[in-house]
Order: sequence, then structure tokens, then C-alpha cells
Amino acid sequence: MKMIDTSLEGLKIFELKKYSDPRGYFTERFKSDHPEFKKYFSNYIQDNHSWSHPNVIRGVHYQRDPDQGKLVGVIRGRILDVAVDLRENSKTFGQHFSIELSDENALMLWLPAGFGHGFSVLGDQPADVIYKVNGHYNPSGEGGIVYNDSELKIDWKVARPILNDKDLKLPTFADYKKRPLFHI
Repeated sequence: MKMIDTSLEGLKIFELKKYSDPRGYFTERFKSDHPEFKKYFSNYIQDNHSWSHPNVIRGVHYQRDPDQGKLVGVIRGRILDVAVDLRENSKTFGQHFSIELSDENALMLWLPAGFGHGFSVLGDQPADVIYKVNGHYNPSGEGGIVYNDSELKIDWKVARPILNDKDLKLPTFADYKKRPLFHI
């Protein structure tokens, strides 16, 4: 496994080692005693699995009380994974980063607490997204930023996005900046 820094402070890409042969491939997605995993992910408490149709956009979401970090990967299909820095005192506050995660590229994205997260499903196939989290879900602590925010200008790389009503009604980044929730 190789860890790669991104342009956003604290956001990391993990490139997993793939063992391939004519049958397919094998990879270790998580290994609790690996030095990099121990450094960043010593307290995972829950695994989540999301299945989505092509052109679906989920997000941009965040979790408070408790704060929640995520390790995101794809076991089938392709997504554009997006992270938005929502940490008020961060040098990269309000900036976003995107990367394609797929069942073929063996990449995972680590989003520490304080990042908004979303993804869009690319291509013609559904996507199975899995993520480990280090904080329990709390419905009263969930929040988000609307996917098409004019200040963030995220290119989700889908022509006809499919969203749920809840995500369409999320506040803007300008609204979030009036009362930022994450402070580093």
C-alpha cells in the first residue's frame, strides 16, 4: 500500500497493492496492523455500503456530534469522489478535491473529520461504494452543502444528475460560512 498526499491538508489517497493473475485480482482493503492504517485508522467503528445507479450524485454531506472521518473505496463500478474542506481555520478551507475511484484502480480516499463528502456515479454501470467510518451516525448531526453550489463549482462529470429531494434542499457554502462547524 502506498499513501499519497493531496492538495488539501489531511486528505490522503491510498493506493492498494493488487495481486493479479488470469482469474482477476486480490487486494487487502484494510489491515489493522499496517503502519499507515494504524496511524490514521485505529478506531473504525462501522462499515457502510452504498449502491447507486449511473448518474446518481450523493452529497455533499458531513457528520457532527460525533465528527466522522471516512475511508472510501469502490468494489464495483466507477465514481467521482469529492471532498470539500469545511474546516474554518484550514489553509484549504472551501477548496475541493476530486478523484475517480473504481473497482479497477485500487484507490481509496481518506477524509478526516471536517470534510464534506459526495460522489457521482460515472459510466453506464451501478457503483458499490464502501466506506469505513470512525464515528457513529447521528441524524441530528448530519449536514451538507448543495451539490451545485455556485461558489464551490464542483464538476461532477455527469450530464443528467439524479439526486434525492433532501440533497437538493441542502444549504449553500455561503450559508455554511456564516456558521462554520469545524475548527482546526
